[in-house]
Amino acid sequence: MIKKPAVHKRWLFLVSGLLWSGVGVLLNSFAVRWLTQFKHSGVALCVVFGLISGIIITRFGFQKVIKKNIQRINLLTENVCIFAFQAWESYILVAIMMSMGIFMRTTDFIPRLYLSSLYIGIGIALLISSIIYYYHYFQNAN
Repeated sequence: MIKKPAVHKRWLFLVSGLLWSGVGVLLNSFAVRWLTQFKHSGVALCVVFGLISGIIITRFGFQKVIKKNIQRINLLTENVCIFAFQAWESYILVAIMMSMGIFMRTTDFIPRLYLSSLYIGIGIALLISSIIYYYHYFQNAN
């Protein structure tokens, strides 16, 4: 029988924070690499739009998800599977989002200049949101 990798539920906050931060850094690194290929004033506008989008995505999108995840984690028993940092249904959404990202990166469906704004927005939102997970990790230190 395969045993689940169990950890104290407090560690789920750290895993979530690290994962959200890591993906945020990854998305922003894609965007920066793309933007360095352009030499016109549209680059600054794309960056500003991405930063503003990141704040909006954080406030009206990710904060709701994080709040639900934190409430769910707090209701878990002390030792749980390390993959329980998000509900199993969320893994389906993550797979869909990853597939869409790969599709957009590997095709010219959206030009890279504009795609960089989207990646900056989501990446910044993930980075900002990950701070909430880190806060809960350190708050639950015993």
